[in-house]
Amino acid sequence: MTNSSSPTPPVARKVPHRIEMHGDVRVDDYFWLREKTNIEVIDLLKAENAYTESQLAPVAELRKSLFEEMKARLKEDDAEVPYKWDDYYYYSRMVPGKQYPLFCRKHSSLTAPEEIFLDANALAEGKKFFKLGALEVSPDHQWIAYAADYDGSEKYNLYFKDLRTGQLTSETIPGAASSLEWANDNKTVFYTMLDEQERPDRLLRHTVGDNPANDVLIYKEADPQLFVYCSKSRSERFLFLEIQGKVTSEVYFLDANRPSGTFTIIEPRRRGILYSVTHHEERFFIVTNDTVQNFRLVETPVSSPGAASWKELRSGSPALFIQDADAFKSFMVLHERENGLPQLRVIDLATMKDHLIEFPEPTYNLGGGNNAEYDTEVYRFGYTSLVTPSTVYDYNMRTRHLEVKKTQEIPSGYDRAKYRSERLYATSHDGTKVPISIVYRLDANGEFKRDGNHPLYLYGYGSYGLSMPATFGTSRLSLIDRGFVYAIAHIRGGAEMGRQWYEDAKFLKKKNTFADFIACAEHLIKEGFSKKGEITIAGGSAGGMLMGAVVNDRPDLYKAAIAHVPFVDVVNTMLDSSLPLTTIEYEEWGNPEQKEYYDYMKSYSPYDNVKVQAYPHMLVTSGLNDPRVTYWEPAKWVAKLRELKTDEHLLLQHINMEAGHGGPSGRYEALKETAMEFAFILMVYGKA
Repeated sequence: MTNSSSPTPPVARKVPHRIEMHGDVRVDDYFWLREKTNIEVIDLLKAENAYTESQLAPVAELRKSLFEEMKARLKEDDAEVPYKWDDYYYYSRMVPGKQYPLFCRKHSSLTAPEEIFLDANALAEGKKFFKLGALEVSPDHQWIAYAADYDGSEKYNLYFKDLRTGQLTSETIPGAASSLEWANDNKTVFYTMLDEQERPDRLLRHTVGDNPANDVLIYKEADPQLFVYCSKSRSERFLFLEIQGKVTSEVYFLDANRPSGTFTIIEPRRRGILYSVTHHEERFFIVTNDTVQNFRLVETPVSSPGAASWKELRSGSPALFIQDADAFKSFMVLHERENGLPQLRVIDLATMKDHLIEFPEPTYNLGGGNNAEYDTEVYRFGYTSLVTPSTVYDYNMRTRHLEVKKTQEIPSGYDRAKYRSERLYATSHDGTKVPISIVYRLDANGEFKRDGNHPLYLYGYGSYGLSMPATFGTSRLSLIDRGFVYAIAHIRGGAEMGRQWYEDAKFLKKKNTFADFIACAEHLIKEGFSKKGEITIAGGSAGGMLMGAVVNDRPDLYKAAIAHVPFVDVVNTMLDSSLPLTTIEYEEWGNPEQKEYYDYMKSYSPYDNVKVQAYPHMLVTSGLNDPRVTYWEPAKWVAKLRELKTDEHLLLQHINMEAGHGGPSGRYEALKETAMEFAFILMVYGKA
């Protein structure tokens, strides 16, 4: 399906580039597209955008109507539930017609006058891209420090604002990461900086009002596989210097009242050992995988925090995955996963008795809330499912009373009773049962017929141990209300079923991710949710790599594929240590400098395995300033697909010329991109 009256698609010039590794020779005809300063490259990307627009011209009105439809479900004057911190109530809110939030507070009472202490719309004015990173208020509530990215490169400028005068200080710190914290003197800020490869490798100390040239280097990490971050305990007693990699971590702490002091190590790094720290009175709680794959909870004295002093309080198991600990003065909340579902376990720190907060739906997701205060018995969290709009709860940890503070409002209307969600299991190639979360609309009789006559949208990711949440989404209703079934494949490579779920799809087991996804598609066909060739698949970043792998392996299953910022040029990227994420990701994919990993990567890398065959309709997106998946990966992939594919299906590429990995900034611009994707899908199904 193409628009016959439109121009032909852009054709990238072929310039053979010979690459030899381990005696294997590859010729990359599109290697030259890496030359961002080459005007020919930019012209090609612009031509791709023009071609995409020409092909989508027949659905221009549909795009507009989809945007308005999705916008109508958006509460344009929405506001967060205010959270208390000391004598202030903090919240953010949106204004109709504006892209970004206002950050506000009230003193002493919710009936007090509102103070807007930061207007993100004003910061974004005149900019083609804007992203607010870290925003931290000083302990005395008189200052803010914030990070701003103006091109999507994730290189932030740091700014400092006096809330008493409303004025910025004279200093700006460019080239920073989005990680900063205040010391308790209300004038010292710790922040992290990026190196030449855009990795956060340094912690510095800045005094507000001073020249940044005088900032003190506190720590520099020499290992390129480890990144540096900073944080602060909820108790406000300690600052933490966190050094993190894929399989190794190390944490230091400093008295926040003595910012010129020396950070003290908790436990020296050991390869393969991960740990995270939260403070409680004269002890630290630590979640670690030192003896248990699915992590355990230990406590250790502040005065002697090393592993020799660790005392186990609770252990994970093959079925129970302990992910994080959230400590308050009298209670602790453990974030866990059991049988693939998230759960919250509340522990009374006086008695050490615990209980779970119960959730009834077959598939759902839990999110953190704003819990700024240490001495409180109320825990705020978010709950959502595929059919339940986002809900904010306050849970009294002592009385076990659950209070709804806010339910997501959908101005154009939403009737939950018209939709149903399920949790299914597909059987993968090796017998592994793979969870699938699914949602669909019931017919007028309150039924759903599994007759195979439904288009299906199947989403997947499956990398880095990231679990894909079964959350509510107003935009996807535009597909579901048009008859689509929406599903999430919780494939290996994530951590839905625990740490082993992740370990079983990395390094030389990566192909399990792809096999699991294909098994999910086949299972949904078998169960009558769709049929072969009527499935749209979608994924982004590493999920885009998934898209590339499965359309190479089983293109016959899919009607269309959506690949957002896809990581598809795996071998070339992992051989380039100058890129920001390459070295740290040796622990995910392996190091192709070693032949075993090189050969395996080459066997599944989507770019290296494009075939002379028919492919489904495809929409590929990217960001010119993306530091995570460089624009040239999807650009090269599209060029090679155009060269080799044998079908007449659409192959469109949309490049955000002023954005990065997260796509366009601003809530309306993001909706416009979703409207483009959905219009493309409906067009190829003949539903436009």
